Amino acid sequence: MNTLLWSGFALGCAFGAAARLGRFCLLRGLRQSMGMDGDRTDGSPALQAFALALAVALVATQWLGKNGAIDLSTAQVVRAQFSWVTALVGGVLFGVGMTLARSCGARALVLLAGGNLRAFVTLICLGLAAQATLTGSLAPVRLWLQKFGAVTLAQPTVSGQLLAHGWSDMGTLVFGIGLPTLALVAFAFWKPALRRRPAQLLSAVVIGALVAAGWWISGNVGIDPFEPVPLTSLSFVGPVAQGLLYLQLAVGRGLSIGPAIVLGTLAGAFAMALITGRARWELFDSPTRFGASALGGLLMGLGGVLAVGCTIGQGLSGLSTLAIASMPAIAGIVAGAVITLFIQRTIGISQGGSSA
Repeated sequence: MNTLLWSGFALGCAFGAAARLGRFCLLRGLRQSMGMDGDRTDGSPALQAFALALAVALVATQWLGKNGAIDLSTAQVVRAQFSWVTALVGGVLFGVGMTLARSCGARALVLLAGGNLRAFVTLICLGLAAQATLTGSLAPVRLWLQKFGAVTLAQPTVSGQLLAHGWSDMGTLVFGIGLPTLALVAFAFWKPALRRRPAQLLSAVVIGALVAAGWWISGNVGIDPFEPVPLTSLSFVGPVAQGLLYLQLAVGRGLSIGPAIVLGTLAGAFAMALITGRARWELFDSPTRFGASALGGLLMGLGGVLAVGCTIGQGLSGLSTLAIASMPAIAGIVAGAVITLFIQRTIGISQGGSSA
């Protein structure tokens, strides 16, 4: 188990360093695409970087699965039974929350490592709300929502559905994996924005590869046949909550790979902030901004548990498995963020300084 934890820590270090170097952030990409963060005439580099990371994660993860290195059917996000209503509502809440807080959970960790104390408030509120939704006072809300839109799938992935409907292995490979990958790569490079930013391009490729590495690590490193570890990869809502709980109740509790990845992300991002000379203390500029960061964290904690993931946990890790349950979750995240950004733009709320 110690080997697994150290591997998770190393994975987090690599992610934190890459995310800090390339300012990797889906929210930032959505703002750019809406003309709220810089000139969009040459494209949206952050959104293009996210698409490229997803393409790399998808190809690498599916290659590992096809070659028997991992069994994707055992992944936590690959669920045969789920509520699409809960996933969608959770995604919307998460998207609204990350827009209010100006960062998702992963980005908040990266910002905190560089001295951003706004991110600290967001993460504390995220962790509290997530744990309350998992096992605390908000658990009844989760259980109530799960009664709506419940589905049971014989094949919980897109590739499994295609095979079950008579598609050949080659047809499934081409239409289930090849075409989505080509579309993502085309989007990433169609406009020159990402090509002009080598740090962001490299960051995207590395992060995509790290998603696949996370699947491999959890499925192959430090395996105890008497205490199996569920197949997992990069994700941050549940692990942040688990990490905060471990800080309070460490005696008699074991540390899992999720909090180890969180700690590694902080360490890697901190090292990169020092190397690039961008580490500095950042505080709130108004009580309103404090309230938005706190409320955003609470909504992300609640929504992230309902959606079973975040922009990384569902948007990259989940989609890399082609899990059908990940699709309403990430659709809700994007919809919640876009709607909130549109409202903010309409009423003239500034987005400056959100993800330095």
